[in-house]
Amino acid sequence: MGRKIEFQRPDGAKSAAYLAEANSSEGLKRPGLILIQEWWGLNPQICGVADRFAAAGFTTMAPDLYRGRLASDADEASHLMTGLDFGDATQQDLAGALAFLLQHCSKVGVTGFCMGGALTIAAAVHLKGLSAASCFYGIPPAELADPATIGIPFQAHFANQDDWCTPAAADALQAQLAPSAEIHRYAAQHGFFNERRPEVFDADAAALAWKRTLTFLRRHLIA
Repeated sequence: MGRKIEFQRPDGAKSAAYLAEANSSEGLKRPGLILIQEWWGLNPQICGVADRFAAAGFTTMAPDLYRGRLASDADEASHLMTGLDFGDATQQDLAGALAFLLQHCSKVGVTGFCMGGALTIAAAVHLKGLSAASCFYGIPPAELADPATIGIPFQAHFANQDDWCTPAAADALQAQLAPSAEIHRYAAQHGFFNERRPEVFDADAAALAWKRTLTFLRRHLIA
């Protein structure tokens, strides 16, 4: 189980996060991972994913981008996401999380879901020091980040029955990326990885995406 911590942003402000540390031998640095929340907030489901990554060997930090607020329905989640300054979240919260992890970890990657997937791409574009990025069904606005400029190993997971990150949008993203980028498609709905949403959760797709993500992160974050 992880714990709540505070870390410092580049602007000097303090921000909160959930930190799940991987076990390591004395003196051995583990790889690190920034985990970015869905539009629901830093809820128990995201903390559980952080714990799973830590158990798999990645010290994982999930910044609380909503400052303790959680959404209980889609309308509230949309309101919270609309009110989030994506540029500030990228350049301050995610940059601060990266700086924190680089003090303790060998290499650091980033992953996220839905809104967090969009911010994963923004982080891959803007933050120096990341070594890999794995995005789940999220695409940022063009004014936030240009995916064509991603210079680190990149992986993405998209659902074929998604009416937000549609297959056409995923195709357009893929066309901007380097040929080496891994793009995986699933016969599932948006949010298929979230086991606490039975209306969209797809156990088979989630298990396959988890396996692919761990393989990708181990390849690029473990020296």
